[in-house]
Amino acid sequence: MTQLPIDTDYLQEQLRNLLLIPSPSGMTDDVVRYICGELDKLEIHYELTRRGAIRAIVPGKHQSPRRAIAAHLDTLGAMVKGIKRDGRLRLVPIGHWNARFAEGARVRIHCDNGQIYQGTILPLKASGHTYSTDVDSQVSNWENLEIRIDEAVTGIDQLWAMGVRVGDFVSVNANPEFTDKGFINSRHLDDKAGVASMLAAARALCDAGKQPELDCHLLFTISEEVGVGASHILHGEIAEMVSIDNGTIAPEQNTCEYGVTIAMQDSSGPFDRHLTQHLIGICKRQEIEFSRDVFRFYRSDAASALEAGNDIRTALVCFALDASHGWERSHIRSLLSVAQLLVGYMCSKPLFAEHENVIGSDEEYPLIHDTERMREG
Repeated sequence: MTQLPIDTDYLQEQLRNLLLIPSPSGMTDDVVRYICGELDKLEIHYELTRRGAIRAIVPGKHQSPRRAIAAHLDTLGAMVKGIKRDGRLRLVPIGHWNARFAEGARVRIHCDNGQIYQGTILPLKASGHTYSTDVDSQVSNWENLEIRIDEAVTGIDQLWAMGVRVGDFVSVNANPEFTDKGFINSRHLDDKAGVASMLAAARALCDAGKQPELDCHLLFTISEEVGVGASHILHGEIAEMVSIDNGTIAPEQNTCEYGVTIAMQDSSGPFDRHLTQHLIGICKRQEIEFSRDVFRFYRSDAASALEAGNDIRTALVCFALDASHGWERSHIRSLLSVAQLLVGYMCSKPLFAEHENVIGSDEEYPLIHDTERMREG
């Protein structure tokens, strides 16, 4: 199959819009509404689960078995843990991220009364003019952080009157920057870059009037960062699911910085060999730049789906991400490669009909040495 064109401007527009919508795990209503609006524009039917995740479907030539592609809308964030007598706020993380990446973050505090206040996460000893070298020796952990709220407050009573309460959500500003060299710097690229790639793949199919081989669910989950993910969103007819998430750029990793990475295993164990090789075959046939990698400290929507008892094949495709869960960076070429693979996957023949030959050979896929990248390390 010839590659369908991916609208780069559309992909970047969707990513920028998504990054500007606060959506820490547990506070995802606004981003869910946004995605529903985009699905309406694409005329893709969808439904919401009781918990608020989105289950869309792109009708295929055959209704059974069904495929699914999953990406998560929720991001890392924080929550107010306590209100301090000096008018500052204690906090705890939502999701798993290191306190050193929280220091200096600009945030918004979302109160029950609808008020939103801005602030900054700071270490308790933030001024070198006051604390001298103690600023350098202070341990980096969440107990040593606080929120300085941008309001004229000096005590608990003022914060209480403003509506600030223990348990208020704290969203971290993404501060996205798109460079003219194709790099994208932002918080929360995990996994909004994956969501944007999935929307771009869906639009490519719609614009081309192309129908997938099998009914394909587009799943937008809302609690992956806290481990729930795709545990509750699958229908019984789904036989296989491809998750989209980040692949980490690091010296001991083999993630492809400007292409798509196919994960062979993460901390939950190996991915389905047949489905994984099926995706590799698509990359080879369509000359999509890719690599294979193994992640030791990592899990995705696929793990939560299997742990919930779903009898499905799972695989994981990744966009490149440097400094995951911190000051993240990706490249538009990697996101386009993900979108191209998703289109190829949706348009590919059913796995059960060709699984005996999915591994192939160099003769069958002569471009292997030109398209599959191996990093030195």
